[in-house]
Amino acid sequence: MALFKKRTVGKPGEWFYCLEHKKVEEGPECPAKDRFGPYASRQEAEHAMEIARERNLVWENDPKWHDAPAGSADED
Repeated sequence: MALFKKRTVGKPGEWFYCLEHKKVEEGPECPAKDRFGPYASRQEAEHAMEIARERNLVWENDPKWHDAPAGSADED
C-alpha cells in the first residue's frame, strides 16, 4: 500500500477526454496517462481526438522536427 497516494481531484469547468473509456469527463476522473485535457468546454473535449489528429499532422509535416535519416552524411 502506498503511503502517499495522490487522489485525482477534478475542478469544475475543466473538461477531459478519457482514452480508456472514450468519454468526456468534467474534472479528471481517470489517471493522467489515460486522458487528454484539460479543455475549456465540454464541446472542445468531445473533439479531443480530432484536435490531436490535426496537431499530429502539423507536427509530422513541420520540417524543423524531422531528424536526418540514419546513415546520412550529416551524422558524425
